[in-house]
Amino acid sequence: MQYPRRASRSVKVGSVTIGGGAPISVQSMTNTDTRDAATTLRQVNELAAAGCEIVRVAVPDQEAAEALGQICRQAPVPIVADIHFDYRLALAALAAGAHGLRLNPGNIGGPERVQAVARAACERGVPIRVGVNAGSLEKAIREREGGVTASGMVESALAQARLLEEAGLSDIVISLKASDVPLTIAAYELAAERCDYPLHLGITEAGTPMRGTIRSAVGLGALLARGIGDTIRVSLTGDPVEEVQVGYEILKALNLRQRGPVLISCPTCGRCEVNLIGLAQQVEQAISGLDLPLKIAVMGCVVNGPGEAAEADFGVAGGRGRGLIFRQGQVVRNVTEEELVPALLAELEAAYPGPFKKV
Repeated sequence: MQYPRRASRSVKVGSVTIGGGAPISVQSMTNTDTRDAATTLRQVNELAAAGCEIVRVAVPDQEAAEALGQICRQAPVPIVADIHFDYRLALAALAAGAHGLRLNPGNIGGPERVQAVARAACERGVPIRVGVNAGSLEKAIREREGGVTASGMVESALAQARLLEEAGLSDIVISLKASDVPLTIAAYELAAERCDYPLHLGITEAGTPMRGTIRSAVGLGALLARGIGDTIRVSLTGDPVEEVQVGYEILKALNLRQRGPVLISCPTCGRCEVNLIGLAQQVEQAISGLDLPLKIAVMGCVVNGPGEAAEADFGVAGGRGRGLIFRQGQVVRNVTEEELVPALLAELEAAYPGPFKKV
């Protein structure tokens, strides 16, 4: 069962709305040296081309803050400055034109420094994400709670949010990330009950692409299915473009967003009489650059194949060295195994003229 979306206040990050019923946005973070503006911009553009709607960049020093000006001016999507340890870098990032800030309450400094940043952000109409990470939760809270707990993480986030509100800033987003999936889920569920701030979902330090995808899908999927979450970032040790792709696949699996085709294919079994693995890989590669809301089925045998293919916008149902091509539920061609992928792509091209990757 999927629950209605949790009601939250609306916050603008540049041109993107978070919360307030807006579509759940997909974020990522560059892994370049922010001081190298040209290289960072190149990655920002790659992320934007993949569908990323907000990009976060690290600002570890003043040189990075200065480069941020060029990055923000030329980026095709809003840029959020990630700040740790030195509140002056947050002020410099605001002056450079950052569309949003991420502050970690565990290491940014005392209340007066947080509020100085809040006042500057308020003057510029820039929102702040209070980003609580389990690994850097304040020492006093850890000691009182006997370790890192969901209630301690939420307490930290809401205390920081109150400081921002007292300084006049109400455009606040909260995140409560841990590498432990159940802890993360519990923290977000508690926050969803206790506040109306938009929630930025993520499993921090999730791992390499395969393991990180699984951990993120489990954690984010559990929350999103409960109606919790307004923007997401999948954290993977790898190319950040993969984070965007995985993020959309998670949202697509719950029918929350649609970007590009949905490919369904069976796992194969002893009944399969075509090279289904190869077929599915070829089709996946061929449609990877498409931004069309289509459902494409690549099925290997007569048990579920024709039915699934007929339910899709386009589909292949394999047989003994041959297969049927379906379009909008109707069989349009019966071709040999070697012709299956070219025939499927031909039908796609006929329906949606445009550049397709050839296999």
